[in-house]
Order: sequence, then structure tokens, then C-alpha cells
Amino acid sequence: MQLPVMPPVSPMLAKAVTTIPPGASYEPKWDGFRSLVFRDGDEVELGSRNEKPMTRYFPELVDAIVAELPERCVIDGEIVIATDDGLDFDALQQRIHPAASRVTMLSEKTPASFIAFDLLALGDDDYTGRPFAERREALTTALSAAGSSVHLTPTTADVDTAQRWFTEFEGAGLDGVIAKPLDGIYQPDKRTMFKIKHTRTADCVVAGFRWHKTSTEETPLIGSLLLGLYNETGRLQHVGVVGAFTAKRRAELVGELEPLLMREGDNHPWQEWANTDAHAGQRLPGAVSRWNATKNLSFVALRPEQVMEVKYEHMEGDRFRHLAHFIRWRDDRTPESCTYEQLERPLTYRLDDIVPGLVS
Repeated sequence: MQLPVMPPVSPMLAKAVTTIPPGASYEPKWDGFRSLVFRDGDEVELGSRNEKPMTRYFPELVDAIVAELPERCVIDGEIVIATDDGLDFDALQQRIHPAASRVTMLSEKTPASFIAFDLLALGDDDYTGRPFAERREALTTALSAAGSSVHLTPTTADVDTAQRWFTEFEGAGLDGVIAKPLDGIYQPDKRTMFKIKHTRTADCVVAGFRWHKTSTEETPLIGSLLLGLYNETGRLQHVGVVGAFTAKRRAELVGELEPLLMREGDNHPWQEWANTDAHAGQRLPGAVSRWNATKNLSFVALRPEQVMEVKYEHMEGDRFRHLAHFIRWRDDRTPESCTYEQLERPLTYRLDDIVPGLVS
């Protein structure tokens, strides 16, 4: 492979802001795997956020890239799995699997798509030093012959349209809007773009915790707290975790959680989760991470009696899509009042209305 921009390359990043800034190019913020596509003839590499190749996990995209992209190019975008119900991030995570046979099976059962949104190189030309407006125009031309697996993300220069996208597109599984300076060059690993994401709050039951990786018997530190919400059947469902505490706060939480430790004879709603066969296909608090099989995800169960208010971005199925953040303890709330009914549900929006032909 010989290209003007060679792998590995860290993608350009975005800094979080609370409002949509004026005077930029706006596009949906796709919720998938960020990837840089490198193609030189029949040679294709799918780079990732951490610069590790993801090529082996998406064989159907390799074939599509050869068929649909220019013969020599480097394109920034997002790998997604699109369904009639929106983006399916859980299905996307299942693709990160060591068994080639399983990857092949899933590539046929739940094929992925590539959403292109920036151009780094085309033919012998390096585009990283050119303004985004020029890169976007060249990308639009380069993808004019794209087919059913490679798509161009929509853009707008109108703030009101971007604000409408921010509200409507969440119903299709997108998680906000990206704003790019029209005169900005492509700067790998630099936060030169802006992201505006949804933020909401929820009252959750604290039902367990994990020790921090630096915790010791002499200096115990809490790593993260496991959160639950009661579903319509009255079952406490694991909904996500809250973390990102300071070292001081991690130490304080040890004492605050001690009264909630399980006593002899107590039952816990998640105690059967030790038998992972009983919950095949679900993400369990003690399950092995798909990203790091050696990571210890075991947890310490707590009596589900304490309520915490957290900040979250959006849901992925019945769980928080990203790490939630602690706001305050809610001693005025009973655990039984922490149900899914409190969550705001965005209106349904079809992916095909955002990118025609994305859902096959």
C-alpha cells in the first residue's frame, strides 16, 4: 500500500460544547465505530480510533470499499449497523470477536455500512492541509458512484436545520450534531471540531460497585457504581455504570457504601447473574469485556436501597449508551420509584430519511 497518507492515523476529534456554534458546517453525529478507510487498489485497511486495524471484523465492508470507493483514497467515517429501528450498537459490538467463523456469520446476518464524512487523500493528493469546505466538495464527487454499503453523511450550513437535526435524528439512534469550521484543516488526534450531545438525568438504584484498579487493602477505592432501573415486570434491570470520580471521592464512597453491603441471608436481584447461561446475549455486570478479555469486571453486590441521580446522554436499548455521571444522592426517593417510565423517549425517526438507502 502506497498512499499520500499512510496508516496508522489517529482521526481528528471534537471538543464538547453546550450549544451549536454559528458559521460552521453541521452534520449528524453517528453512533458507531470511528474508522479511517485506506484503499490502494485491492488493498484495504480499516483503521480505528486507537489506530488498531479493524479490517478482519468487517469483511463485507472490505468488499464494498473495493466496489464503491475510488481506487486510491483515505476517507474518515463511521462504521454502523442500520436497522428499521435505528442504529444497533449492540450488534456492532458483537463483531469484535476472535473467531473468524462468527465474524463471517455476523457479516452476513447483520451487515455493516460505512458513513463517510471527511477526505484525507485522493489519488496522489494529500487533502489534510486543505480547508474542510474543499475536502467536502471533493468527497461528494468521489462518492458519486457509491452503492448500498458506503454512504455520504448529510451536511448543512444552516444553524436552524442543524438544531432540528439535533432534536429529530436522536429518534434514529444518532447522538447529536458535529460542527466543523469551514476553513479548518484536518488535524489528526486534535480536538478542532465541536460536538453537541444530548444530556438528560435519571434517578437510579445503586446495586453494586467495582473496585478501582489502584485499590488496595490499605487504601480501598471505588472504581464505578452499578445502576439499576425497575422494568414493567418489577425486575431491577442493570442499566449502566457511573464513574469518573476523583481519587478523594473514590475513597469517600467506600465509607458511604459500607452500610449497603450484603448481610448474611440477603438476596440480591442480580445474584443469578453468576450463571451467564441464564442471560445469554445480555451484557452482565460480571461478564468478560469484548474489548479486553483479561479485564476483571466482577462486582460487589449492594442491597438495592440507595437512589442516585445521574446525568446520561441517551439510551441504547434498555441501557445507558455511555458512562453516566454522578449528580447527587436522592434520599427522598424510594428505589421502587426508579423505573424506566421516568426516561424521556425521543420520537422515532427513520434512518432512510437521513441517508436514503442506508437500511437495506
